[in-house]
Amino acid sequence: MKKYVAEFIGTCVLVFMGCGTAMLVGCDSSYGSGYLLTALAFGLVIVGMAYCVGNISGCHINPAVSLAVYMNGGLSGSEFGGYIVAQCLGSIAGSALLAAIFSLGGVVDMTGGYGSNGLAGVNGSVIAGLLVEILLTFIFVLTILGVTSKKAAHGSFGGLIIGLTLVLVHILGIGLTGTSVNPARSLGPAIFAGKDALACLWVFIVGPLVGGALAAIVYKFLEKE
Repeated sequence: MKKYVAEFIGTCVLVFMGCGTAMLVGCDSSYGSGYLLTALAFGLVIVGMAYCVGNISGCHINPAVSLAVYMNGGLSGSEFGGYIVAQCLGSIAGSALLAAIFSLGGVVDMTGGYGSNGLAGVNGSVIAGLLVEILLTFIFVLTILGVTSKKAAHGSFGGLIIGLTLVLVHILGIGLTGTSVNPARSLGPAIFAGKDALACLWVFIVGPLVGGALAAIVYKFLEKE
């Protein structure tokens, strides 16, 4: 149970801090300070949570990561299911907290959609959106598998490397899809944003899961002796 609570907390914090930063400072295609602050917020959350709950649950806080770990034998089927439920509930809780704070405080949401993902940056192209999410998730999850491999022995630097990689994929992805690479991260904001965000939510579920699965397959091949 503690593992699932850790995943709930980690995903809640990820959405609250990452999407909350985007909502507060804006994150449009002008690539200004808001763009970079949002990328840093998501990456720094991963760094913090990795050292906070990583020793309890592994700090997946992302169904795509959990899928890759499951495919490589790091989780049982029941654990995998529990992780997914905890992550999704954590995302919804994080978005609910943001909705309450921004509503009660009369704060303007600079994203107009609770930091939800969308396809405006790729001119509505579903195929382009899927490719972005598959490729960015593949890079992110492949890095995680390499960093956390017992053979690599990266030790205490693992959380920092993973966090910086998430910053990296956000720097490219924000202007295209808002960067999901995490189905749970996309779920909560889409529920509260509704309409268009919910209509394209499937892209940000399928894309990251495919990318995570591909990363698991490729890393297993690369690591095999």
